[in-house]
Amino acid sequence: MSRRFAEIAFTPLVKEQQEKHGSRYLYERAERSDNPGDRLGTHEQQLIRESDGFYMASVSETGWPYIQHRGGSKGFLRVLDDSTLGFADLRGNKQYISMGNLQHDNRVALFLMDYARQQRLKILGRAKVHEGDETAQKLMPDLIVPEEKTPPERAVVIHVEGFDWNCPQHITPRYTMEELEEALAPMRRRLEFLEAENARLKNPQTV
Repeated sequence: MSRRFAEIAFTPLVKEQQEKHGSRYLYERAERSDNPGDRLGTHEQQLIRESDGFYMASVSETGWPYIQHRGGSKGFLRVLDDSTLGFADLRGNKQYISMGNLQHDNRVALFLMDYARQQRLKILGRAKVHEGDETAQKLMPDLIVPEEKTPPERAVVIHVEGFDWNCPQHITPRYTMEELEEALAPMRRRLEFLEAENARLKNPQTV
């Protein structure tokens, strides 16, 4: 766990619960770490670039949390540098709940799931929305996925404040069609060979 994530997430009431349930001593070490953990390393950046979706939480003016799933082609969430992420916000159902929440409070929490490898990356950050301004014009060419057909409406830039990896416990492995195709390819090649061999043995005159 990064020191910065612990500084943000471990509020006095959270620490009180840790003390009550006997885990406080484990997390005190994270708070004393020499590494602030506010810069995305190779491992974090790799997962982000390979992800085809993430969950983003924001908070409304009335204090209600709201979670939205964002999906797209792999890498649609761009790593702009080791402390900045960005994505093109595509036209959707036009509820604009996340966008309205960000006008009130720019803090966001991201969950990136790698079900196949049972990994979960949590990112805390502050989001800045650029729509119809000069920054949006500069960012959009780098954020738009070429094969994406849905029109982008704005650029969202997230400045990372801290991150943490969760343990794989209770993450049920799930696989995309692409991952299944890759995993099953050797078996399919073997089946094709055996079927051809079987056909040859049944019809030796064709050899």
